[in-house]
Amino acid sequence: MKKWMIPVILFSFSRQMWFGRTEVIDNTLNPDFVRKFILDYFFEEKQNLRFDFRLEKPLGGIPGKKCGTIILSAEELGNCRDSATMQFCANKLDKKDFFGKSDPFMVFYRSNEDGTFTICHKTEVVKNTLNPVWQSFTIPVRALCNGDYDRTIKVEVYDWDRDGSHDFIGEFTTSYRELARGQSQFNVYEVVNPKKKMKKKKYVNSGTVTLLSFSVESEFTFLDYIKGGTQINFTVAIDFTASNGNPSQSTSLHYMNPYQMNAYAMALKAVGEIIQDYDSDKMFPALGFGAKLPPDGRVSHEFPLNGNIENPYCNGIEGILEAYHQSLKTVQLYGPTNFAPVVNHVARYAAAVQDGSQYFVLLIITDGVISDMSQTKEAIVNGAKLPMSIIIVGVGQAEFDAMVELDGDDIRISSRGKLAERDIVQFVPFRDYMDRTGNHVLSMARLAKDVLAEIPDQFISYMKSRGIKPNPAPPPYTPPGHTHHTQI
Repeated sequence: MKKWMIPVILFSFSRQMWFGRTEVIDNTLNPDFVRKFILDYFFEEKQNLRFDFRLEKPLGGIPGKKCGTIILSAEELGNCRDSATMQFCANKLDKKDFFGKSDPFMVFYRSNEDGTFTICHKTEVVKNTLNPVWQSFTIPVRALCNGDYDRTIKVEVYDWDRDGSHDFIGEFTTSYRELARGQSQFNVYEVVNPKKKMKKKKYVNSGTVTLLSFSVESEFTFLDYIKGGTQINFTVAIDFTASNGNPSQSTSLHYMNPYQMNAYAMALKAVGEIIQDYDSDKMFPALGFGAKLPPDGRVSHEFPLNGNIENPYCNGIEGILEAYHQSLKTVQLYGPTNFAPVVNHVARYAAAVQDGSQYFVLLIITDGVISDMSQTKEAIVNGAKLPMSIIIVGVGQAEFDAMVELDGDDIRISSRGKLAERDIVQFVPFRDYMDRTGNHVLSMARLAKDVLAEIPDQFISYMKSRGIKPNPAPPPYTPPGHTHHTQI
């Protein structure tokens, strides 16, 4: 019998951490692996995968020979991103109030693996009635049953009391699978008080609860849009104001140390290396602000780092870094620190493409106090209506109080009495991420993780607000001679 290769593949995040191994498939040069590997996906982190191929037959080492192809694809668990909308009413609940009827409300609990229950929803209180009709509510399926359609859902019914000592009326159990049947005889539940049932032989129930309506809708995720072809356009804007210090001196924030990157370069590389993988052509506009330009010394707050006004695009993150270094040799650091021009620059591009096919991320790296606060706030409020987000990284030791205001996490930013439609700004001071041991790789990873963590939610908030659904993902590539592809 002829001896064949026996393919097997090992997967790891790093040299230290293995997470899976395929099954072995005998006697084939075109293995179709079946075993799936489920990985957590984080937009804000660089997740490197290593694939180790082990063949249980010695290789002869033939130069130029193609050894085969592996096709990989990733998928999200679909049943955990649905949201269910439902409405209930009750009939003939027990009377609990001496001077009135009852003020009923319901509490929903998800059962856990260890048999305990976790509260996941509470209805509003309907006053003075034994036949309440509660408002419909929407809840993620994950919160209701963690994606397990047969997991027990417990519902308790209470009579509300002002002092918080709510009176227990009764309870019933159901499951997502039962609720999904919708309004029917199967979704009329007897509300039972176990203590009353034990004490009274003729006890039947403490009323009934009926499901009036049930619908489920799939929540689209950031990955759905990316798989559907949405591009993330990355633009960087760098502060060239004089407060950064003379670039030729080691005290300057723009100083080009031949042995390590400055804070501007580290912030750019940390954020850019994650975002660049979501842009197919990897050509990025790079701008500067707050400098005097040659040959006439005019001050600009929106100049291309590569010197080409018609085409400010740089090839990849390395191209941006190269243009940044060249600009330091040709422009004169000046001032003031104006953000509005670069925000409006990106907003013009975002305004031209509002169909969900593109989303714009502006990274502003700055060292100081903003000079055009009112104009910048107006630009951000206007930009919040567009498919764009803004990341501001503060470098150096200045106070960044104004940046915190722009961030809008605590108080939504406003301009001329108009609130921003969405929160689109994320600010962080780079000094908070500097590793004490001097490990710049770790510093950059921490920075990228924090500043990019909000982008998917900001992205989804825009798409939802405009009712934009993702395009269908293209069919997976199948090489000639294969009818299946492998999923992990």
